[in-house]
Order: sequence, then C-alpha cells, then structure tokens
Amino acid sequence: MRTAIQRFVLLCLLGSSILASGQTPREQAFSKIDSYVQSLVDTANIPGIAMAITLGDSIVHMRAFGMANKATGKRLETFHNFHIASISKTFTATAVKHLAENGQLNIDDPLTKYLSYFRMKDPRYTRISIKQLLNHTSGMPDVDDYEWEKALNDPGAAERYTRTLKDSVLISEPGREYHYSNIAFDIMAALIAKVSGEAFESYVMKYILLPLDMNNSSFIYSEIDPSRRTSPHINRPAEVAKVYPYNRMHAPSSTMNTNVEELAHWAIMNLHNGSYRGRQIIRPATHRQMMAPTFLANKERNVSVGLSWFSYPYRGSTNIEHGGSDTGYRTMLTLIPDKQLGIVLLCNHEDVKIFNMRNRIRDLLLDML
Repeated sequence: MRTAIQRFVLLCLLGSSILASGQTPREQAFSKIDSYVQSLVDTANIPGIAMAITLGDSIVHMRAFGMANKATGKRLETFHNFHIASISKTFTATAVKHLAENGQLNIDDPLTKYLSYFRMKDPRYTRISIKQLLNHTSGMPDVDDYEWEKALNDPGAAERYTRTLKDSVLISEPGREYHYSNIAFDIMAALIAKVSGEAFESYVMKYILLPLDMNNSSFIYSEIDPSRRTSPHINRPAEVAKVYPYNRMHAPSSTMNTNVEELAHWAIMNLHNGSYRGRQIIRPATHRQMMAPTFLANKERNVSVGLSWFSYPYRGSTNIEHGGSDTGYRTMLTLIPDKQLGIVLLCNHEDVKIFNMRNRIRDLLLDML
C-alpha cells in the first residue's frame, strides 16, 4: 500500500506528464492504442481494422484504419459494416431469452416440444434442451461446410436446414460435455420462427436491433446498403475473397452485419443489465441469466460458458466476450462489467491475431482506469 508521501509524489509525476504531453491519461492511452492498431495495418498486411471503446453509457473512442476493400482502395470508415461471424450468436441467444421472458418458451424444455419435425438419426436428440443449444452442451456436431457460395436468402432456408439434420448423430450425451456447435445455433432460426410466427431475422430486427438504434445492421446481407459494405480478404498478401460469407441457413450462428458504432450500442446494453438509453431490451434478471456461467468450457484457461457468452478472470475482473471467425473476417467483443468497459474490434482479413490485438488494447485501457 502506498504511503501518503508516495501518493503525493505519484500525483506530481502524473501531473508533470500530462503537462509535458498536453494529454490526459485517457488521451495518452487512446493515442498509444491508435498507434498500435495503425502499425498492424501498416506492417501486418491487414486491409482494415475498425475499433470502438465504450465506457459507462458512452462511446469514448472510435476509429477506422486502412481500407474497406483493398482492390478498390476504398477507405474504411467507422460506418462501414462487417460480417461479425460468431458474435451473431449473442443476438440469437438474446432473441430466444426474449421469447422466454414473455412466456412463449422455456429454455429447459426439450427442443422437440416446439419443433415437432426436428429429427436426428441418434435417438438421444429427444433429450436436447434449448438451454443446451445455447451453452454448447447439446452434443451436436459442428458445421462442416457453410456453402457460402450458394448465398441462399429465401425465408424457407431455416426450416429446410433443420430438416437436413435427420441423418446426423450426436458426439456426446446431451448436457454432459462442452462442444462448440454452430449447428446448435442455426437450429434456433427455425425455433424462433415457429414460436414467434415471424422469421428469425425479422424478430431480431424488431425487438433488438431497432430498439438499440442499430438501424444499419441486419442478419440479411441484401439489406445492407452497398455503400456501407466492406469486403472479406484472404491470403497473404491480402486479396478480396471471391465469395462473401452469407447463407441464410447459417444466419443465427454467423451472418449478422454491423459496424463498430452500432455494435458498441450492443456492448453498452450488455454492460447495463439489458438496458440502452432507457429502453429495457431484456429484463435485468434475464440478462444476468445469460451472462452467468453454466458450464466450464476450458479448465486450463478457466473459461466458462453462459448462454452464448464466454467468461473468465483477468487482472482481478471478470471478462465476458465472444469472438468471430469466418471467410475474410475476424471479430471480437469484450466486456468488463465491473469497469463498465467495452472493446469492439472488427477486421476484414481472416489471418489476424485478434486475441493478441485485444490483449494489447485491453491492457492499455486497464492501466488507464
């Protein structure tokens, strides 16, 4: 513990530093972060990186670096949309819990109670609960091929995909083991449509995106304004991918398109017990249930999974997050509730060490707080 004299000396040194640089500690941290991210674009062959930092109920720093499309040289701006890949799952889980808090389903019920046509070759499928789909303990396998090149966009894609699972088998007993499964989340498009009477994408738009002022975001790629789009990049040196990662069969697990500013609204809501600008998107009790650990996903790293969200301890705080990785994109959303801190990172290249990037930015911010 510092003595009174030590604290006085530290304050004097800090004051001298601020006067010398003309920057507050926050401004110094943001300047270091900007320099670091710019260096990645300049030296690591990353076409574009967009970043937003939230603190409390505000976006306190937001920048875009590099290009939206390397082939055209189109400059990246903070309003440009990215395919956010598996961060999509956090919206899907929230939609399911929104239905639950309105009494339209119970996540402890078996999936077959609501989707009577759902079948698998493995007879244990009848024991899969909705909660097990949400926390990756259903025993469902993962997707082998997203078939992005097909770019299916018809309303029947969700049910049709769910029906294709009739010849699939489980890889573990439901509820016994953690196995990350995109299939488990993709089924929930059919579930939400069946229970709500609305297409999955429409339900999320009405009850989540629009109340969050995420007006330029969508799970349906054709709804994204072409002037706001980024392009996916692959290989080294980076080149634009021939296909965009979109297939409506995989909407709940992967196809959300948004920008750093609007995804920051999502971060703020999830740092405020489901509330955004006075609008309660989901109830505080529901939100706590989503964030609470339900299963130890990685014992070595002490990572637990809640309802879509992952949590682990870091520097004395609980970090809650979800990342994403698909053809041409890497994304990360990290929340530190006790610091009221949110970090949004979107990259339009698949070969990015985004965990390292997040770690560096997070440490600079925690040193500031």
